[in-house]
Amino acid sequence: MKKSAAEEALELIQPGCLLGVGTGSTVKFFIEALAGVKSHIDAVVSSSDASTELLEQAGFTVSNLNEVGTLDLYVDGADEATKHLHLIKGGGGALTREKILAEASRRFVCIIDESKLVGLLGKFPMPVEVIPMARSFVSRQMVKSRGQPVWRQDFVTDNGNQVIDVYNLKIMSPPEMESRFNQIPGVVTVGIFANRPADTLYIASRASVRRMDR
Repeated sequence: MKKSAAEEALELIQPGCLLGVGTGSTVKFFIEALAGVKSHIDAVVSSSDASTELLEQAGFTVSNLNEVGTLDLYVDGADEATKHLHLIKGGGGALTREKILAEASRRFVCIIDESKLVGLLGKFPMPVEVIPMARSFVSRQMVKSRGQPVWRQDFVTDNGNQVIDVYNLKIMSPPEMESRFNQIPGVVTVGIFANRPADTLYIASRASVRRMDR
């Protein structure tokens, strides 16, 4: 199903595309499929060291966002998605760079299998990238919001920071919660993608892939 969703997203890559590529198991299938449209891609930017390595193995030269500027298209997976195209991302720990590329893109496309589509965000723990010295402080703020923070031990982001996974949150208003948590000192970013939601969602089932647009 992940492979099907990834291949469907290829239809959006037009000649001269400036492409952003995310991170995760579904994105691996997307990177594998990019060989068929390589001639359409003028530049590609990656959200993680892991995806950069996969792209280079596939024969791509990975560019720096500072050099490329605004991207035409950013393709990534998600840990959860709603019909409003709000997302939780960051299970792989690349949430900050993923959010930067989403914001820097004219079109943000999310590829998922049907198990990731939910009525309400929050069953999957919300990742929070934090400055290391602020980990305990930020965790206490999450407890005040009735979340259960768990430090992702032995994990460091590509930015040199740490991740807290917050369980048991009821995310009734994703844009409001995203904005509020992002204001906590020491938070680099949170894994709610709602103020900049996806523009297009490809949802794969065993039978087909359906497309949902914002």
